[in-house]
Parts: sequence; structure tokens; C-alpha cells
Amino acid sequence: MSKGVSVVAPDPNSPVADRRTALVLVAGFAGRAAIGAERTASALCGARPPAADHPPGTVVVRHDLSRLREGVVHRTVRDAERQTATVLELAHGCVSCTLRLDLLPLLCLLAARDSVNRIVLELDPAFEAEAICHAVEHVVVSGVVGRVDGPAARDVRVEAVLTCLDADNWLADATGEDTLAERGLAHADDERTVAQLAVGQVEFADAVIAFGPAGDPVDRGRLAAVLTRLAPDAPVAWVDDPDLLTGRQVEALLARIPAHARRGRIFDAHAPLLRGQPPLTGDFGVQLMEFAARRPFHPARLHEALDVLFDGVVSARGRIWLATQPEEVVWLESAGGGLRVGGAGRWLAAMSEDELAQEDSERRALAALRWDEDFGDRDSSLVILVHDADPADIRQALHWALVEDDELDLVRRAPELVARWDDPFGTWHTDPCESAAEDVAAQRSPRGEAK
Repeated sequence: MSKGVSVVAPDPNSPVADRRTALVLVAGFAGRAAIGAERTASALCGARPPAADHPPGTVVVRHDLSRLREGVVHRTVRDAERQTATVLELAHGCVSCTLRLDLLPLLCLLAARDSVNRIVLELDPAFEAEAICHAVEHVVVSGVVGRVDGPAARDVRVEAVLTCLDADNWLADATGEDTLAERGLAHADDERTVAQLAVGQVEFADAVIAFGPAGDPVDRGRLAAVLTRLAPDAPVAWVDDPDLLTGRQVEALLARIPAHARRGRIFDAHAPLLRGQPPLTGDFGVQLMEFAARRPFHPARLHEALDVLFDGVVSARGRIWLATQPEEVVWLESAGGGLRVGGAGRWLAAMSEDELAQEDSERRALAALRWDEDFGDRDSSLVILVHDADPADIRQALHWALVEDDELDLVRRAPELVARWDDPFGTWHTDPCESAAEDVAAQRSPRGEAK
């Protein structure tokens, strides 16, 4: 059977050799990071000497989405010897169409070639690695000659996600409020923030390349402390100048990625929030803090308290129990000065027996260990990464937002009355409040979509 006609995707945990073509995603959203991403991709395919630094058979694919609104996408495919450029005209100029109509079929076609052993995707800033990995795994690719319709994951496997960043500016970007549009990196109706992209790229990475000369040791130490806690399993390579990067350095970094690395896996809202055993102690003012509560939040007070997540905080994410929404698991996710709250399914306690039987067995087992006679598996759990804030102040503000004892009694005895409380999260929520990012969900993992 040829490489392009496989029918069942191999189990990634199987000891049997995986014959799918390796796929490496390289991200870097602006400035030195974008230059570094291009150099990294080129180094992997041997477009820069020495040629002995890389294995043969690597091709690099890039889609330039700068003219996407016009329905035009520039696609390049290059290897160590040649480059081909194609102008694509899409009936509906959107990221989804580019993925579905060109990128995913192209991956399948390249994977079917005996001369191609590895595909490197050099990502345009409009693409997010997490969204692409989800599409590779789940979106059905049809119309490829000689191939049975099905996800691209039948033919390619994510070997690694590499994130390139500017060591001098990444932390400021990751804690700022600018949108991509304000930086000229997206169109006006794309309200994703630079912080969301910067934090998301690192959090999803299997390895990181930090570009920039060694400056203030405190600044570099603080950046290293953030990276270690945001992506604890990801090895970091520090490179002074993108032009000095070699294929040997990139291959060595790939070799350092641990066997249990994420490699494109999408975690849902009920997966452990602390993955990879990050340090829980402070370093250079950087610290991971956990917040857990077995009583719900009062929605109006929580809305007010969330301001503490905007100053001195890199990121926050986790599950929320709102008193006014007793059936819904609410997902909170913040980066820098932006925050999104959305739905993440239902609590097990709100499900029927038939629905429970279809839920993940690990989730049910963990819930059974902490089951409450009145409220079942409902609780709140957050992980917050601070770099210039006092965890005690954050903890105090969140505790203040929880329901009081008399309110908790009302939640238990008269939920129909609690449902009448003012709820700023009634149709979910995005901060800043006056500029809801309704289009973000298409670019994020399918766990907590903004509405």
C-alpha cells in the first residue's frame, strides 16, 4: 500500500513503527521571531548550508495570508534545491477555506511522495498551530486522487511544534493589550490580541527558540522562568542572531523534545491544568499559583474581581462554577490584557445516566474522588502565571467573589431564585468588555469558545 492510501491512522502509543510522514510546525508572529521562523524552516530543509545538518527529503510549506481578505493566498513549497510559488484564489477568503481547500490536501499529496520524509509548515501569523493540529486530526480531506477521504492524520503525524520568539520583546507582548490588527498583523475585524498569540504559541510548543543577544541577565532570567512554567516540557534554545542558526542546532533541539511531549495533542477543559510538572516555587518574581474552590462564584462579583488578572499576570486558565449556571462548566482563559470566558460542556452532576456513560472514564473516576452530596463534581480550579503581581492579592480577590454562606444555602435550596441574579456572563464574555472578540473561536481549540 502506498503512503497516501492508508485507511487507519496508527495509534501514536503503539510500539509499531509509525509510517506516516513527519510534520513539523514552526511559528513566530512578528519581527525577529518571524525572521527566526523563516531561518528555522530553511535550516530544517537545508536551504542554508551546511547541507549535512539535515536529513534529505524535507520540504517547507508556507501560506502567506496577508491578502486573504481579497481571496488571494500566496503559497510556496521549497526544499534544499528549488522553490515553487502558487497564487491561490479562494471563493471565500478565510483561514478555514485555506486550511480545508489547500493546506490539508497538500499535506496528503506531499506525504504520498516517496521523496518526502518530512514536511515543515512555516506558519503565517494568521494561522495558529493548535487550530492546525486540530484540523489535521479531525477535518475530513476529500477529492485527493488515489486517497480514501479522511483526516490528514492518516498520512501525517505531528513530530513537533517549534515556536520562535524575540527574547527582547516577547514578555512585553505576552502581557500587553495590543490587538494583532493594531500591529498591522491582521485585519480590523480580527480582534485577537498579540498576547493571546504570543502566549498560545509558547503554551502549545514542544520546543522554543529564543532569538536575541544576551542582555540584562535579570530580564533573561525572568523570561526563562516564564517559559519554564508556561511550557515546562519544552526545551529552549537561545540563539543570538537568526542568521547564525544552523540545521544542526535545530535538529539537536528536536532531539531534546521528551518522548511524552504534546506533539499536537489537544487537551479539553477537563484535562489536568498543571501539565509537565512545572516549578511551583517563585523565580525572578515569576510564579504559578493555583486557586481551587468547592463553592460557586457570584457572577457579578467575579466580573469585578477579574481585573486582578490584567496587571502583572502572563496567563490564567481553568474551570469556573457560576452560581447562575449550575449545569454549565465555564472555561476562563486570559493572556495579558485580554480575557475570554466560554462554555466547556456540562458538569457530570447535570447529566443523565446515558450521557454519563459516554463521558471519558478518567474524568468520571477523578470526579468520583471528590463527589459532593449536594453539588456533585462542581467546583472551580484555576492556574495563574504571575510575573509582577502578588498572588495573595489575586487569591483574596477571587475568594471575595465566591458566594457567602447564606448565598450558598440559596444555591442549594432555591436555584430558581439564584438564576435571577445579575449575570454578566450570561452570553459568555470577552474582555475588554466593549470589544467582544466574536471571531476568535475559529482560531482556538474547541473547548471554550467566545460567544
